[in-house]
Amino acid sequence: MQKSKNDVWVGLFVLIGVAALLFLALKSANLLQMNFAPTYQITARFDNIGGLKPSAAVKSAGVVVGRVSSVSFDTKRFQAAVVLDMNTQYAFPIDSSLKILTSGLLGEQYIGVQAGFEEANWASGAVVTQTQSAVVLENLISQFLFNQTASGSGKD
Repeated sequence: MQKSKNDVWVGLFVLIGVAALLFLALKSANLLQMNFAPTYQITARFDNIGGLKPSAAVKSAGVVVGRVSSVSFDTKRFQAAVVLDMNTQYAFPIDSSLKILTSGLLGEQYIGVQAGFEEANWASGAVVTQTQSAVVLENLISQFLFNQTASGSGKD
């Protein structure tokens, strides 16, 4: 009887440990959202979103103020349409701009909000067109190499 009671406790401890590891793995991979705050949706249009993914953070001054809800392609404008779930406790003026940033050199991408100065704020359904696309590392490298070869070809 004592052995089976210990087996139950060991099994329960192992089950709690596996659940904790699963929770940490999902949270660190940004796949688990536990935000029950009310939100409003806005849509932003970008020429290039790089590797931005749904559930990526939307930050202002380093504070998470929302999440990316979905990413799609607008076939009429040939742009990426990014739907953002913004927390209602954070209100941003309608002339605020959005840009896609990267955490570190090769880290995850997120959207940064640069607040504007207008009196009116974004409301649910707003479309933001003041955006700055992601900086693609491959494009920077190829542009640097092109400039180097163009400036080097004139020297003799």
